[in-house]
Amino acid sequence: MLKHGAHVVITGGGSGVGRELAHKFARAGARVSVLGRRPEPVRAVAQEVGGASATCDVTDAKAVARALEACRAEHGPIAAAIANAGDAPSKPFDRMTAEDFSTALGVNLVGVFNLWQAALPDMKDAGQGRLIAIASTAGLKGYGYVSGYCAAKHGVVGLTRSLALELARTGITVNAICPGFIETPMLQRSLENIVEKTGMTEENARKSLLAGNPQKRFVQPDEVAETAMWLCSDAARSMNGHALSLSGGEV
Repeated sequence: MLKHGAHVVITGGGSGVGRELAHKFARAGARVSVLGRRPEPVRAVAQEVGGASATCDVTDAKAVARALEACRAEHGPIAAAIANAGDAPSKPFDRMTAEDFSTALGVNLVGVFNLWQAALPDMKDAGQGRLIAIASTAGLKGYGYVSGYCAAKHGVVGLTRSLALELARTGITVNAICPGFIETPMLQRSLENIVEKTGMTEENARKSLLAGNPQKRFVQPDEVAETAMWLCSDAARSMNGHALSLSGGEV
């Protein structure tokens, strides 16, 4: 589906999985646009891959629309939109505020909605396209102390399945990738949070997070990026409405 020079937009592109996605797609010949809240990291990744960058908060629909307009001016219509931005703050449910919950839904669910809605017209005009969310196994099962994150990721899976049916005859596919714990800066923040709140050593904190993975290893960013590339290939043209678990068999 993605021809050489196709325009791929990636949110949360300044580090971790987003950076890996940008590099993989650029090496495959795509024109890449990297979006994120922090200007320095997204500009750095864009320079690394010879792509475009735009700064925006994915929870702000107007900001996302403006960012995509700037990226279109440089790279043309969008062929694939990968909603990768996310955050997983940890707090017991009875200590969460309504603002905590709204924040978790905003970045992890509303951000997906905003990107996909802003990119969809280009794909409808072209009669083809790929909408991909980097979700989580937290969209397939529950985890303690991240109830807002789990609720948001379950929402992403529901959005994916519903939109896939709406667009099934348009040439556009909609899928979610659901990794387990990925070795990224966000994972490091989670480990530091566990150490701070429980007094565990970092080694034991790592073991606690690995306990649910039958392979006893963290998912690597390149595994997620390669899965996204496959979903953008002709071989995956019948893959629609799926929530693909990359978890070593956890779910």
